Amino acid sequence: MALYAELHRHLGGSVVPRILWRYFQRHNPDLADRFPDYSPFEEFYTRPRKTLDEYLELHTLVESVQTQATLPYFLYRLIRGAYVFENLAYLEIRYTPYLRTPDELSQTERIDRMAEIVQTVGQASQLSEYPVVTSQILAMHSRLPYAVNRAIVELAAQMPEYVCAIDVAGGDAHYGERLDEFRELYAYAHRLGLKTTGHLYETRDGCYPELLPYLMRIGHGIQIPLRYPELLPKVAARGQCLEVCPTTYFKTNTLTDIQELKVVFDRCFDAGVDIAICTDNAGLHNVRLPFEYENLLTHNIIDFRQLQACQEAAFRHAFAWPHSKPPAAMLSGLYQPEVQVATASLSHA
Repeated sequence: MALYAELHRHLGGSVVPRILWRYFQRHNPDLADRFPDYSPFEEFYTRPRKTLDEYLELHTLVESVQTQATLPYFLYRLIRGAYVFENLAYLEIRYTPYLRTPDELSQTERIDRMAEIVQTVGQASQLSEYPVVTSQILAMHSRLPYAVNRAIVELAAQMPEYVCAIDVAGGDAHYGERLDEFRELYAYAHRLGLKTTGHLYETRDGCYPELLPYLMRIGHGIQIPLRYPELLPKVAARGQCLEVCPTTYFKTNTLTDIQELKVVFDRCFDAGVDIAICTDNAGLHNVRLPFEYENLLTHNIIDFRQLQACQEAAFRHAFAWPHSKPPAAMLSGLYQPEVQVATASLSHA
C-alpha cells in the first residue's frame, strides 16, 4: 500500500459532500431545508466557480457548522477517509481558528477561545484505529484585522504540540494593501521559531515577491513557473517547495487547460524546485489525493519518475513528519509511524 503525505488541505474544504449533507439532515434543520436532496447539493457544492473569491465563499458554509462541539464529528470522518481511501501517512490540516469561534462574542473573547479550538482539532485528529500523523497549520486571513492575525501567530508558537506552521489565506489578490503588515507578521513568526507557508502566486493578481523570502513553502505558487520563471533559481536556492493543488485551478477558473500544469512541473523540475502534490479542498472537489497523482499521469503532465519525486518531496518538506525513515521504507509497508491516541467526543457512527 503506497503511503502519501498531504501538505495542503483546508479543514473547511475537507468535508466531502455526502458527509456534509448528511450532517445538515441530522443536525441543522435550516440547512437541511435549504438542501433537502443530495444530488442538487453535490452539484452546487462541487461545481466550478468563476473566480477564486467566489470559490472561497463555500468555506463560509462549512465554517458555520464547524464549532468546537462539532469539530470532532468532522475530524473523525476526515481522518478515517484519509487513512482508508487515500493511504495517507501524514496530513497537515490548515484553517483559521478564529473563524471556528462563536461570532456573537467580542473580538477579544474570540481570540481567547482560539486555543480551545486548536486543542480540540489536535485531540480529535489523533485516532488509534486510523494512525495518520497529523499537525495543524494556523492560517492568518486577508480579511481579518491585524490584532487577530498577530494572535494567531502567537497561538501557533504557544502550542507546538499541535501546530507546525503558520499560513496566510483568504485570497492572494487581497494582500496588496497589507504587504507591510504581513511581512511584519512573518518576521515575527520567524523570531518565534515558527515554520511558514503562505498562499501566494496562485492567481495572476496574487504575485508578491516581497513575501517570498519569508516562506519555507509556497502555497500553490504556480504563477512563478508560468509567468515569472526568472524567480525559480531563487526559489530553488532557498529550498522552497511549491504546494501544487491541480484540481483547484480548474474549480477557480485560474487555469483552463491542464497542459498548463505541464509547464509548471517541467520548469520546476528543470530548475531544481520541489513540488508536493496536494488536494487543497478535497471535499469541495470530491477528489482524493491518489486521484490527483493519477490524473497528472493520465494527461502526461508527469511521468512515474516525477511522481515518485513529488511523493518524496512531500515527506521531505513536511513540517512535522517525526521520523528519520525515508519514504522508501514507508512504501515498503514495513514501517508503521507512532501516533498519539485520543478519542473524538461525538459519535463515530
